[in-house]
Amino acid sequence: MKLRHIFVALTLMTSTVAHAGIDYTMIPFKTLPAQPPIPQDNPQTDAKIALGKQLFFDPRLSITGTHSCNSCHNLAAGGEDNRAQPVGVYGRKGTRGTLTIWNAAYHTIHNWDGSAKTLEQQAQQHILDAKVMGMPDANTVQERIAGIPGYQQQFNTVFGEAGISLNTITKALASFERTLITTNSPFDRFLSGERMAISKQAKRGFEEFINVRCASCHFWVNFAGPHPGLALQQGEGFYELFPNYPNTDYEKRYKLADDIGRYYYSQDKTDTRMWRVPSLRNVEITAPYFHNGTVKTLDEAVRVMAKTQLRRDLSQQQVDDIVAFLKTLTGEFPEIALPRLPATPKRTAVAGHDE
Repeated sequence: MKLRHIFVALTLMTSTVAHAGIDYTMIPFKTLPAQPPIPQDNPQTDAKIALGKQLFFDPRLSITGTHSCNSCHNLAAGGEDNRAQPVGVYGRKGTRGTLTIWNAAYHTIHNWDGSAKTLEQQAQQHILDAKVMGMPDANTVQERIAGIPGYQQQFNTVFGEAGISLNTITKALASFERTLITTNSPFDRFLSGERMAISKQAKRGFEEFINVRCASCHFWVNFAGPHPGLALQQGEGFYELFPNYPNTDYEKRYKLADDIGRYYYSQDKTDTRMWRVPSLRNVEITAPYFHNGTVKTLDEAVRVMAKTQLRRDLSQQQVDDIVAFLKTLTGEFPEIALPRLPATPKRTAVAGHDE
């Protein structure tokens, strides 16, 4: 679903706001809710979240026993790996930069191309991806985790007769990932009425963000379009053409059109160069930028977006102001202690995977 009518509505809204001055009751933004949408088939429980946390940090979920989910989605930082290309098992490089896992629970779809409809599906894809965790099939995953006595007891407690399977493993992982939320950013406090929560420069940048029409795509709670339940249901995508105006110097310099996006997944020509709109929350700490990680700094990313998406050349003052605003989207990160992982006494759960 392309939802061009949403783009049109927002364009009209932001145009009206731009001419009238900022009316904060009209802008298409909202503070980040304390809890994201929870699917009916995977309700949250403390035990399930704790199990998912262990699995998130457990490298035994990879074929070589060297890579955990945290290897690419580093929770001690921005929830990604600060690489242009992620590095998985056997040193295999991916083709697209890692998206942050912080606040991912507010997306209606996942991955750059929207190929995963849920966090559960995203986790499954990465576990079975030869360039990520490298597990060859669901049975191998099940046997690996079932071979760890401590996990057997936990899965029986959390999932009952369903026990250990790739399905229950990814359900536990997704339950933990739905707790990875960075609320109470300066901008959230600003929206809640604390007008001094952001600087004068950031306020100018916010107005520029609207006037330049960045908000045509980056809006609502996650600055990534609708979250589940607002215009879109879980699994329905919010995409944009990128580059929108082709053949710019930026496109050539940063090879932005070499990867033609969602088309590779859907094989639908209308999806050529279409991408899921990424979140701007915590964007100041998630460099490098764009799907190929070729842009290293946030101010350059702002220039690139203005030119390739909106055909605008911004002044240095505009760039500085917008960057000041974007930095107010960095939220408060919850303290996460490393979990204890169940052991495999007198043996190893991983062996014989040298390449």
